[in-house]
Amino acid sequence: MMDWLSAVFTGPVLAFAGIFLAIGLCCIGSAKGLCLVGEAGAGLMTEDPSKFAQVLILQILPSTNGIYGFVAGMLVMVKLELFGGQMIYLDYEQGALLFFTCLPIAFVGMVGAIMQARVAAGVVSLVAKRPEDLAKGILICVMIEFFTIIGLLVTILLLFSLPF
Repeated sequence: MMDWLSAVFTGPVLAFAGIFLAIGLCCIGSAKGLCLVGEAGAGLMTEDPSKFAQVLILQILPSTNGIYGFVAGMLVMVKLELFGGQMIYLDYEQGALLFFTCLPIAFVGMVGAIMQARVAAGVVSLVAKRPEDLAKGILICVMIEFFTIIGLLVTILLLFSLPF
């Protein structure tokens, strides 16, 4: 059974799957988050167009998760020496290690972006009634960001602890 798996899922395939998940899932979460906050913000701006700047700040917050996934994916590519012209050799086990190294930021980044957006959409309602409380709302949203940063740090620490 293992021979079949290692023939299909070679080291490079597993490494690239990890890169895809890190970047792809974080960007999916960020896009979903931008949509959630954008919908709430558009509703507010139909009533008060002067709130555009506050809505834009709130909408940008979930997009950082996509950036974190991109950074993690690029670091894996650097580890693989992809930008040097020739990728390092990876066996099945090394590829699997890289795949699992990408999972913390992939899943935390995706879910974190959506959760942060749900909070930010709620803050849009706060800004509609109490615009002076925007900073408090941003702080509430940033608290969720902390856990995405932990996911990124775990991925980076695992990546740089790999022996190859």
